[in-house]
Amino acid sequence: MPFTPFHLGPALALGLPLKRYVHAPTFIIANLIVDIEPFLVLALNLRYPLHGYLHTFLFATILGLALGYIMFRLEEVLRPVFKLLLLTPSDAIGLKGYLSAGALGTVIHVLLDTPLYTDIKPFYPLTINPLYNPSLTSSIYDVCVYMGFFGLAYYVGLVLISLFRRYRGD
Repeated sequence: MPFTPFHLGPALALGLPLKRYVHAPTFIIANLIVDIEPFLVLALNLRYPLHGYLHTFLFATILGLALGYIMFRLEEVLRPVFKLLLLTPSDAIGLKGYLSAGALGTVIHVLLDTPLYTDIKPFYPLTINPLYNPSLTSSIYDVCVYMGFFGLAYYVGLVLISLFRRYRGD
C-alpha cells in the first residue's frame, strides 16, 4: 500500500485505545513512515525496489526504534500539540512506550504489506516472501478500512467526552 491512507486505519484503531501503554502519535507515524521508501522511489525515479529494505522486519524495526527515540527526545516540544489533539494520556509514558510504539507500528506496516507485493522480502537477508498471498488483498484492505472507521469513531468519542467534561466543569 504505497503511501496510502489505508495504514492509518490500524494506526488509529490500535494506537488510540492503547495510548496509556504506547505513545499513540509515535505509533501512528510509525505505521505510515515506512512508505517514505516507495514514495522516494517513485518521486525520484530511483533504480531501487519499490518495497526495499524498509519493508523488511529487520529494518522496519530499526526504523521504528529510531523513530521512537526521536519522538521521546521531542516530547517536551510536541507534548502541548499531542495533548490538544487528545493523543496522549495525562501521565507521561516512558522511553519503553515510545520504542514499542515505533517498533510495533513499523512491523504492523510490513505485516500488512507482505502478503500483497512480490518485491517485499520481509525476512531479509532471506530473499523469499513466504507470506505473499495476493488472494488476501481485498481482505487486508477491508480490515484497514473497518479499522479506520473504528479509529475515527474512537477519536470522535474522545473529542466529545473531552468537550462534555469541559462543559460540565470537570
